[in-house]
Formats: sequence, C-alpha cells, structure tokens
Amino acid sequence: MEKRIILGSASPRRRELLAQIGVDFEVRVSDKDEIYKSSIPEEIVKELSLMKAENVASDLLENAADDHAGSTAGEESVIKDTVIIGADTIVVLDDEILGKPSDEEDAVRMLTRLQGREHWVYTGVAVLDFGPDGEKSVINYPVGTKVYVNVMTEDEIRAYVATKDPLDKAGAYGIQGRFAAYIDRIDGDYYNVVGLPVSRVYRTLKETGCDSR
Repeated sequence: MEKRIILGSASPRRRELLAQIGVDFEVRVSDKDEIYKSSIPEEIVKELSLMKAENVASDLLENAADDHAGSTAGEESVIKDTVIIGADTIVVLDDEILGKPSDEEDAVRMLTRLQGREHWVYTGVAVLDFGPDGEKSVINYPVGTKVYVNVMTEDEIRAYVATKDPLDKAGAYGIQGRFAAYIDRIDGDYYNVVGLPVSRVYRTLKETGCDSR
C-alpha cells in the first residue's frame, strides 16, 4: 500500500527540495512549543526535528478525536501507513548557535562574524513511520556540513542584508541565493545547508517502504 507522506515544516526551501526529487507529500505544521534540553548541536537538531514530527502526529490524533467524538472509530485510525518528516537546521560558530536575525543590524553582526571563517550547519531529521496497524517506528539523525565563507567588506555585507534575504534564515544567509558569491567551499552535503539533506532523506523513505517517486 502506498504511504501518505507528511512534511512537518513551514520552510519553503524544504518543500522545494522534497518536490525537486519527486516526492509526493503534503505539508502540516504544528504550533506547539519546541523546547530542547541538550547543549550539543547534533543532539539539539535531533531533539527539535523529533518534536516537530511528534507535534504533527499529536495534532493529527487530536483532530481525529474531535472528528470522531461520539463515534466508535478509534483515534489511531488516522495515522496508518503514514510517514511524518520533521526537520530543523541550525548554524553554529564557536559553539554558539546563530538563529534568525532579529533585524538588519543583527544580520550585519552575524555576517561580520561569519565572514573569513568556517562554521558548521547541522540539520536534524526525524521520520515517524506508522505501519498498517498504527505501530510507530522512529528514525532520527543529524547531518553536519562545514561551510567556509570568504572575507567580505562591510559594504558587501550591508548590500546583502539590504536584499532582505538574510532576515528569515538561520545564520543570516541563504547559500542558494546571492550569498553564494561569498561561499569559498563546503565539506559535506550542500542541500543540508539549504535545509534538508535530501539524498539521505530519500534513502530513509525507501527504508520505510515508501514509494516516494
């Protein structure tokens, strides 16, 4: 039986990447809180991605309970033959997590720190695989990519920030946009820096038995 695939992320870049490799999926995003406990970047993204996926699953069950109130249908019936993908990406410099900038000056500060140096980008992926009987298995892993940024002048930094491109991105840059001009090289998966290690995710979907293409 073909499985339903749900992407639990509001990121347009993750949607584009999954669609790019031919995966048929729908998007559901939960507004539940996401609070991590770890201080290790690889573990943080694992926690956050798993929370995103689990929160979507929880919302599906809650919606099913509301829909079936007063009936004999079981809540778990909504999550059968379904795969839920959660993902979260962070940028790490000197053991400090750089989130999305609060404003343009914050973006300038972040980019000033990143220029001329290397940093890490970690994406956590969580895949919840619900079988035909509603049983759940969990696959959860981090992927890291090292990014080397060329030296940038203040004018270059401010010109890039003026495009508004950095304002909704962790670390204040998007490798797939104009900031590509300042990337010296990377060690690892390029798509991981964009927001989703799609080759690894595709292999994971195959492991769950998804006919994803």
